[in-house]
Amino acid sequence: MQIEPLKQLMDLTGKTAVVTGGAMGIGYGIAYRLAEAGANLVIADMNRQAADEAAAKLKAKGYKAVAVQTDVSKADDVRKMVDSAAKTYGGLDILVNDAGIYPSVPVMQLTEHDFERILAVNLKGVFLCTQAAAAQMIKQGRGGKIINISSVDAVHPSMVGLATYDASKHGVWGFTKNVALELAPHRIWVNCIAPGGVNTPGVGAGQAASKEMQAGTDAFFARIPMKRIGEPDDIGKVALFLASGLASYMTGSQVVVDGGVLLT
Repeated sequence: MQIEPLKQLMDLTGKTAVVTGGAMGIGYGIAYRLAEAGANLVIADMNRQAADEAAAKLKAKGYKAVAVQTDVSKADDVRKMVDSAAKTYGGLDILVNDAGIYPSVPVMQLTEHDFERILAVNLKGVFLCTQAAAAQMIKQGRGGKIINISSVDAVHPSMVGLATYDASKHGVWGFTKNVALELAPHRIWVNCIAPGGVNTPGVGAGQAASKEMQAGTDAFFARIPMKRIGEPDDIGKVALFLASGLASYMTGSQVVVDGGVLLT
């Protein structure tokens, strides 16, 4: 067996990646690392202005990036997202399903609308994007990589108020494993990253909106053995690993990136 040079393993030049929720936080951290490795980026986000700004930041560094306004819970939006990647760059090789919401609401106060919205974005969105991207990858006939962002809550609950979020992330992990089996004959590898606490705008907004959320996240962060909160780039580096040739014999796996918090 010939050993491929490290530089070649990490080189994504000519590959096209779609990152949902890519305008900020973990999504942007992932988009940055993929772009740095040479990938063409499609930043898909509900917030068009934020997506445009993220794409502009990448282009200012000499990387290739475009923004597409996308609600991942809507099939038409998802089809347009995949079509945009194909029309702009000639194909699609990497999908990162990062878009997600995590309102903290105890079950006894949760509305049916809130429940359905969380599942629509966090789980249905992963299904719709995976289905559309895989169809494009199969048509191309050159394989691909799909990376789903779950959570340590897919393994163990972190705090009260996230029951529906946790259900959605358990679903993402289960979906990842089964779809990995289905898509393996097409050389499409499907893996998952389970982040712990990460310093994102969404976490800050949740803390500001709820004293209970603030207390819960403070307690969660205090348990981290590494004694620091994660940064988006901590997840971005693992996503780059999974998207690259370094993860050539991995599919159906979940990589926990949590500073050790599950050990506690």
